Amino acid sequence: MSTLAPLRLLREPWNTSEGNQSNATVGAGGGWCQGLDIPNELFLALGLVSLVENLLVVAAILKNRNLHSPTYYFICCLAVSDMLVSISNLAEMLFVLLLEHGVLVMRPSIVRHMDNVIDMLICSSVVSSLSFLGVIAVDRYITIFYALRYHSIMTLQRAVVTMASVWLASTVSSTILITYYHSHTILLCLIGFFLFMLVLMLVLYIHMFALARHHLHSISSHQKPPTAHRGGSLKGAVTLTILLGVFFVCWGPFFFHLILIVTCPTNPFCTCFFSYFNLFLILIICNSVIDPLIYAFRSQELRRTLREVVLCSW
Repeated sequence: MSTLAPLRLLREPWNTSEGNQSNATVGAGGGWCQGLDIPNELFLALGLVSLVENLLVVAAILKNRNLHSPTYYFICCLAVSDMLVSISNLAEMLFVLLLEHGVLVMRPSIVRHMDNVIDMLICSSVVSSLSFLGVIAVDRYITIFYALRYHSIMTLQRAVVTMASVWLASTVSSTILITYYHSHTILLCLIGFFLFMLVLMLVLYIHMFALARHHLHSISSHQKPPTAHRGGSLKGAVTLTILLGVFFVCWGPFFFHLILIVTCPTNPFCTCFFSYFNLFLILIICNSVIDPLIYAFRSQELRRTLREVVLCSW
């Protein structure tokens, strides 16, 4: 897959010359350093599947008034972010294919401008997707541990402010990233943001899982659970476990790639890892495909509404 300006530089670090990179790859030895030849059709297929899935989730939430709550608004925003990941991927792929086949002829200055627009959309969707994963985790934590006060803590006004803040921060940060993509400081900020989200979700997961274990122990001991509203703690912990696992598997390799760019751009083994950049992009797109499946199949109300949307029973 051909990638545009900043993503191309992430795949081939700017401080590694072509000759040194080639020699390092050979030095690391073996065909595994050749990377994977992923066809463009796979990117297109995954992008389309993700787009349709997330569009259905958004339609279901908008259709069902029972889903008009902060929790599902956050899920809707995550679906929109994942849709933007798919749209930006499809737009980039279409743009590159049209240029390569001579169907689209543009001046270099216009091409560069289009590059920046698409890259900003990609970066903004990535940052917002990561942010809403964290917001959803916090929201579920409040739902379990502060259920009686949830509606006073997470009011509609606060939810709107949270969503607006995430979108604004994503747009500003993506603009800065595209403008200063040569800077290691920008990459370090992006890596730090990922690690923060990972630690946040991990801490919440451990706490929620501990509560679920205590709840199951209370049941097995024929004791009355501490509070009735914590009956969904096990389901919440399992859901967060799935989300955390998917998050780490799909996003981890890409951010590890960024860490290696900063720490060892000329190391032979790091160079071999760089050659699998397209695979890391596929994993990110797969995350956009998997997220709607998790929410749809673990929420009965959303699953029922999705069925109605698919069957066109408006």
